[in-house]
Amino acid sequence: MQSIDELFNLNDERVLVTGASGNIGRAIARRLNQAGAQVALHCHTGESHALALQAELGPGAIVVKGNLATETGVQTVFEQLTNADCKLTGIVNNAADQSIGRLAELSYAQWRETLSTNLDSIFLTCTAAAKHMTDGGCIVNISSIESLDPATGHGHYATSKAGLNMLTRALASEWGASNIRVNSISPGLIHREGIETAWPEGVSRWRDHAPLNRLGEPEDIANAALFLLSKAARWITGENLVVDGGMSTQSKW
Repeated sequence: MQSIDELFNLNDERVLVTGASGNIGRAIARRLNQAGAQVALHCHTGESHALALQAELGPGAIVVKGNLATETGVQTVFEQLTNADCKLTGIVNNAADQSIGRLAELSYAQWRETLSTNLDSIFLTCTAAAKHMTDGGCIVNISSIESLDPATGHGHYATSKAGLNMLTRALASEWGASNIRVNSISPGLIHREGIETAWPEGVSRWRDHAPLNRLGEPEDIANAALFLLSKAARWITGENLVVDGGMSTQSKW
């Protein structure tokens, strides 16, 4: 039986974290780096933040840049990984778009942008990565509790995340024979700087109703990602791990 330290040791892993310049992405990259993984920090527009994080994490981290919602952008990112001699064993698909708008008022361009960023990009990234995971690997997709329970004005976002949950299951089914595990995480409301000022009524409602009486922290999602990437989860695939402080237990009646 492996020790606890061995179960959560990622020393031999090379993991791409997409959207690594964002709130949750930074926390995931830091936690995987602490566990020993070589982390590839993906960014699209936040290059300065990704470079600052690379400097923080040290020589094991690299930065790759590209628009993952296009085939050309994905190809560019994987060329950068190849040039850095980074053969991936894992991915955390975290990059996402979350705009607000009622479906009846949403333009087709807005609809397509959300689905391209939140769903097409993950299909493209996963299928590109699978060709490199010849010895197996692990993929973690960051979904949302809105994939299970959409909020008003978030219908396009919720739809993209619901599709991501099914893509996760389909990939897990098809790629299990290749020893590639695929799971998703559905976070609840995660704290970020300024959220209490920007959305005070939403934060208040969450704290009033969530059994654990607080917003999630980025580290809560990072810990879940570490678990799913680790040997401790070696017999888990095709699952959606809800990390929401118990909010999904609450009745709407």
